[in-house]
Amino acid sequence: MRARSTRLAGIALAAGLGLTSIAACGSNDTSSGSSSGGSAAGGGGKKIALLLPESKTTRYETFDKPLFEAAVKAACADCTILYSNADQDAAKQQQQAESALTQGANVLVLDPVDGKAAASVVASAKSSNVPVVAYDRFIEGANYYVSFDNATVGKLQAQTLVDVMKKNGKTSGDLVMINGAPTDPNAADFKAGAHSVIDGSGYKVAAEYDTPDWSPDKAQSWMDGQISAVKNNLVGVYAANDGTAGGAIAALKGGGVKPLPPVTGQDSELAAIQRILVGDQAMTIYKPIKPEASAAAAAAIALANGKTPAKTTDFKSVPSTILSPIAVTKANVKDTVVKDGIYKVSDICTGEVAAACTAAGIS
Repeated sequence: MRARSTRLAGIALAAGLGLTSIAACGSNDTSSGSSSGGSAAGGGGKKIALLLPESKTTRYETFDKPLFEAAVKAACADCTILYSNADQDAAKQQQQAESALTQGANVLVLDPVDGKAAASVVASAKSSNVPVVAYDRFIEGANYYVSFDNATVGKLQAQTLVDVMKKNGKTSGDLVMINGAPTDPNAADFKAGAHSVIDGSGYKVAAEYDTPDWSPDKAQSWMDGQISAVKNNLVGVYAANDGTAGGAIAALKGGGVKPLPPVTGQDSELAAIQRILVGDQAMTIYKPIKPEASAAAAAAIALANGKTPAKTTDFKSVPSTILSPIAVTKANVKDTVVKDGIYKVSDICTGEVAAACTAAGIS
């Protein structure tokens, strides 16, 4: 109940920000580049650069990009979006940022490949008097930050894992932790939040891995190498997102681990929701992307017009909108990603998942 009320409050707040803080577009620049649907020929709109980090995690191209573009278009029909995806290459992202500045971007909305390396992007933008919105991942020196409470993500993952293990009758035993990319500042927060629960839980962290580039393949390869050492006493797997969870589960199945121990995740990817329903994955984290993208669009348009965006708090002295994540298990798939229209029942309940959907009351 608490998670549900927190979620509603976060969405309502972000919706309010979208209504109250999206300023009218300026009229000094000629639009160019990739338009969000505005009147490029008419000119007059601001240029907003959206720089996303990679495409291995399905959320960016499937949700973040179109939702951000829709939010900008709704508030500023003649604004232009200059979009780039860095394919997990920090140097490429630096070049993309410089290109956006050269094209006359009035604001950068940046989800960094490497949080520390992105400081040079911020410095370059500021030298051109262009503000930066840090999107989803924090960047020192940014003008604004939009994300979820990342330490809470790790806590929710770990607490759900502990609860499931205890429900399974496992009050002690070995865990493995498959963390996120060491270059992602959020990954450190997820890890710290998880450890704050796990370290006092009575379970032993037998092995731990920081996954380069959030690569599912690397997570799977690492898990393959751990199975012989932990197989007999393995009671749970902390995986920082759904991609690494998928890699871990593939390795566990390939290594003959039966029954599968509970595995955590994050991002509510379709494949993860299906794994949860059939029992291969214990949980994922749902971060409603629409309010996040809407808040980022509102902040970007305000900053592009020299205005101060609304905020919910300050994070490390940076004005911010921080939203609340939600733990998703089989019990609340219907009340979260289905109810919010993230996935259609017909998308989820295919093949062997259909029977699991019926058992979970999803139809």
